[in-house]
Amino acid sequence: MADKRAEMATQPLAQVIAEHIGENVYLCYQCLKCTSGCPLTEYMDLNPNQVLRAVQLGDDSVLQSKTIWVCASCQTCTTRCPQGIDIAAIMDELRIEARRRGIPPAIPEVDKFSRLFLADVRLMGRLHEVGLMAGLNLVTGNLFKDMDLAVEMLKRNKLNLVSLPVRPPKPGKVPAQQPAPNRIAYYPGCSLHSSAAEYAHSFEAVAEALELELVEPPGWICCGSSPAHSTDHVLATKYPIVNLSIIEQMGLTEVVAPCSACYIRFKAAAHEMTDNPDIARQVNAEIGYTYQGRVRIMHLVEALIAKVGLDGIAARVKKPLKGLKVACYYGCYLTRPAQLTAAPHPEYPMEMDYLMQSLGAETVDWDYKTDCCGGSLGLTQTPIALDMTARILRNARQRGADVVVTVCPLCHVNVDGRQGQIKDLGFALPVLYATQLAAIALGLGEKEAMLHKNLVDPRPLLRQKGLLDQAST
Repeated sequence: MADKRAEMATQPLAQVIAEHIGENVYLCYQCLKCTSGCPLTEYMDLNPNQVLRAVQLGDDSVLQSKTIWVCASCQTCTTRCPQGIDIAAIMDELRIEARRRGIPPAIPEVDKFSRLFLADVRLMGRLHEVGLMAGLNLVTGNLFKDMDLAVEMLKRNKLNLVSLPVRPPKPGKVPAQQPAPNRIAYYPGCSLHSSAAEYAHSFEAVAEALELELVEPPGWICCGSSPAHSTDHVLATKYPIVNLSIIEQMGLTEVVAPCSACYIRFKAAAHEMTDNPDIARQVNAEIGYTYQGRVRIMHLVEALIAKVGLDGIAARVKKPLKGLKVACYYGCYLTRPAQLTAAPHPEYPMEMDYLMQSLGAETVDWDYKTDCCGGSLGLTQTPIALDMTARILRNARQRGADVVVTVCPLCHVNVDGRQGQIKDLGFALPVLYATQLAAIALGLGEKEAMLHKNLVDPRPLLRQKGLLDQAST
């Protein structure tokens, strides 16, 4: 093992990156757009442009930097690079190479999180959120970390301490589905089956009201999220393709992935299967099926607009969200990177705004609609995530928002759930899933919206706005 690591250590990092992910670091001319846009530079020891320069100069000490471990993979650098360099993917590759060479991670908690996450998925096929949180606290020696958040989530039945996720069966013969204009595959992902149950329930209720039939693929598995793509390129492609292959075998040609992380992992995997024949061959061999790429991948907002239409949604509104000022928080992955999402305006998208407007709400212009909340750093580097979350909340409030709306479970945990952990925030701003507000506007009521599960209770505000019965509890 030592000889193998020594052999790999002699290979220049620029060559490793070129061979493994096809990125040419020498295209970087130090324009600093990656660094100027990165929301995490104040927590890094090397700025993103300095990481690329170190690789260009053959400086292997970059593998010992904090930067490659604190990177949240928000894709801002990749989206803004004028040379088209996938800087976020380079950060992933540097993590992978550090592990290959046996270099201890500069931020051990991040590495431990990834290892525990993937071990959970390998064991059960899907993520057990409570087990992951408890396991991370155990291996980091911080047994009572986030206990305050856990207690609040338990009060609202957002965490299940007893039952484990049932390991899905291996894909075999998949029952066929007759395609129909209003029928679409529905990949809930791990969070919507646990901590984001209100998202799942409200989406399913809204879909039914809009006459949209959701078909959950049998035997779906976890998408792998960030731990997979920062650990193993084949694994990061394999997990989503298992699910897309099931959907393809069902005969359905469209899938909605409400979780933003699941959505971008599906898009990235589908792109990899087309762009990287070697990985495609490995993945097809491992899953025992040749994926044909016939499934269109959509996030929730895209699916509602494509399948029902803004006019169709507006026509079904029974209780317009009149007088409600909404800050639409897209987060990182609905639009970035644009080469995967094909978003026309990745820096300032408007699709969710249009959806909210079709429900009768007033959307506010604000500065942080695509900024990163910290993602999984909320579990591993909580103070950093709290700083990032506070900026988002303060800007939304300064711009006049009554509520923040999102479609990402991880964003929701950070921006809704962690408000109570932010020192000197000075206010509580309700954060809802877009489907919860849609349920109210469509006249489905508070029960279908599952508003009791939000940690910052939105019901007093919605009653004040006349959107809920004053007597409701």
